[in-house]
Amino acid sequence: MTNFQSAPGGTFPLGGDLPVHRLGYGAMQLTGPGVWGPPADSEGAVAVLHRAVELGVNLIDTADSYGPSVAEELIREALYPYPDDLVIATKAGLLRTGPDEWVPCGRPAYLRQQLEMSLRRLGRDRIDLFQLHRVDPEVPLADQVGELKLLRDEGKIRHIGLSEVNVDQLEQAREVVEIVSVQNLFNLADRHNEAVLEHGEAEGIAFIPWFPIATGQLAQPGGVLEQAAKEHDATPAQLALAWLLRRSPVMLPIPGTRSVAHLEENVGAADVELTDEEFASLSALGEG
Repeated sequence: MTNFQSAPGGTFPLGGDLPVHRLGYGAMQLTGPGVWGPPADSEGAVAVLHRAVELGVNLIDTADSYGPSVAEELIREALYPYPDDLVIATKAGLLRTGPDEWVPCGRPAYLRQQLEMSLRRLGRDRIDLFQLHRVDPEVPLADQVGELKLLRDEGKIRHIGLSEVNVDQLEQAREVVEIVSVQNLFNLADRHNEAVLEHGEAEGIAFIPWFPIATGQLAQPGGVLEQAAKEHDATPAQLALAWLLRRSPVMLPIPGTRSVAHLEENVGAADVELTDEEFASLSALGEG
């Protein structure tokens, strides 16, 4: 069994030179309702971040738009000075106009401004993984990723990733600059981004599924997922994460929570070892 306190889910060389534990943590839920404003319990948010690192998580995903800026500020409050192996991934490219409101903005000057502000908030000289949060349809994609390339060449970004793109967009971006990761919606119940995952796996590009533990109707009481979870003395959420980790070696799930107990449950998914038959059954269940 995996010792999840040292390497949750095994490791993956992000960008070829940043070894990360495959089961990370997503910071979006640390903010207020609608991903807007500060959390009701800021001490609890800090405690979750502390515990994540204690459990061996060394990939934390955030964005300038979470709060906005709140999640990045909490990460610095909780973890600065950072452990040497901690990889912080952040994003820019979405304006916030209110709770649950997200507006793409990929103007090069805006992306540069947001990168500089993220550096300041996080207290870092360089962002390990900087991701274009959404492709702005009003700005040529080459201009959006081209600005990120300039920032990388200036030493302010180590690696560049994309979020919510298709295979064609990924390949267009790769004509401009190396892309090391894609963050798309993907989980046991929703696999419409399967083609992007498979393309990324073939190219050695990390796939970071957001909303990774959504199980929808698959987790109904008495269902196959619940029965399989009981057999493993696990929860349906843990099986959903275990399935993702088994699905592809480039998969880096980032389940988020504002609860230490749920965090520990999520990280515990790295100890769930699915048999070939169980993996096939869960795969077929999701397809159905």
